[in-house]
Amino acid sequence: LLVEKMLEPDVTVGLTLSGALTPAGMGRSCLIPLLKAGFVDWMISTGANLYHDTHFGIGLTMHQGRSNADDVALREQGIVRIFDIFFDYDVLLKTDSFFREVMRQPEFRRPMSTAEFHYRVGRYVVERERALNQGEVSLVAAAHRLEVPVYTSSPGDSSIGMNAAALSLEGEPIQWDVFRDVNETAAIVYGAKREGGKSAILILGGGSPKNFALQTEPQIQEVLGLDEAGHDYFLQLTDARADTGGLSGATPAEAVSWGKIDPDKLPDAVVAYVDSTVALPILTAYALSKHAERPLKRLYGKRDALLEQLKTAHAARISEEAHERR
Repeated sequence: LLVEKMLEPDVTVGLTLSGALTPAGMGRSCLIPLLKAGFVDWMISTGANLYHDTHFGIGLTMHQGRSNADDVALREQGIVRIFDIFFDYDVLLKTDSFFREVMRQPEFRRPMSTAEFHYRVGRYVVERERALNQGEVSLVAAAHRLEVPVYTSSPGDSSIGMNAAALSLEGEPIQWDVFRDVNETAAIVYGAKREGGKSAILILGGGSPKNFALQTEPQIQEVLGLDEAGHDYFLQLTDARADTGGLSGATPAEAVSWGKIDPDKLPDAVVAYVDSTVALPILTAYALSKHAERPLKRLYGKRDALLEQLKTAHAARISEEAHERR
């Protein structure tokens, strides 16, 4: 599905990240190579994945440990654990300080989408990578260089959001325009389909990023009233079961009932019930060995034009409805 269909030239690929993927090294080993190969055109991530990714970009380290460690003892020694990944508490403090220093810059003193926020932060991470001469280790930095827009569906729900909240207490609020996020992501999907192309969603885990990517189609169809059929391709790696009734385990067939997935394309929707940290390296290696690199779409710089296209289509639909009522 990925190599033979989703990576065709006319397909725009959105990637969603949930779960602790960047702490486990998935950014440097898998996600950055996928972005550089042109296999991912836009992204939605939990803030936590972007925050922990930044540790690497600013020269901090994380280490493999054991999940059955004594957490009380770890706390006493100033060690933080993410399952089997360990790091010094000081890593949090230094990363917090980095984000607060960056967010105090004048360029962040106006409302912006989370894609613009991450792009601007990415420039500072790029400079830190270069200063430390450590190569390309940060996903946030890579997304900046390659102009891949990166959204966060719940920007307050991470240490980045916590540090932004601290600045707000100091009278320097960060203003994330979450409504622009909704419209920009819908505009990316609408633009891909209007130009005769297709839309694919690659989902790692589930959670809020999964829904935020898939809700682009109901936003286009249900809310804005535009003629659309749903995403063309759906590939999810998850350990969440469908029978518990949660969003993370919701099947592509269920998504059809919402208009999220084109019912005619349901055979091109696959769920692999496997840990993302097991499957993603295999999937990445396979894709890079079987498919040539694609030209970069560089969608970050096209957001305004895509949003204007969506706005024009919506205005035309409103005008048509008003004319019919008359």
